[in-house]
Amino acid sequence: MNEYIMILNTCPNEDVAGKIADALLGGGLAACVQFQSITSRYIWEGKIETNPEILLFIKTTAAHYPAAESAITKNHPYQVPEIISIPIRDGLPSYLAWISESTSSF
Repeated sequence: MNEYIMILNTCPNEDVAGKIADALLGGGLAACVQFQSITSRYIWEGKIETNPEILLFIKTTAAHYPAAESAITKNHPYQVPEIISIPIRDGLPSYLAWISESTSSF
């Protein structure tokens, strides 16, 4: 059985988010990538920064994580991009099967 995950990734704008989403979907590394506009406040180089960002919710399997991480970093302009994997404990069986089907042909 597949272990399902959701990867969170923040991007500086929709162009970068779209490039990352296309790389993941086109490479069979994700079944779905959702975008949400957010405001991030964080410490960077000793200062508090506040910036608009696009948060990506990437649905995939744990087996695809290493390649997905590589695709994100290859297409990301940040020196240290946020890439966090969250396990999906439960979900609608047909939705989880769709994730498997969408990522298994690559």
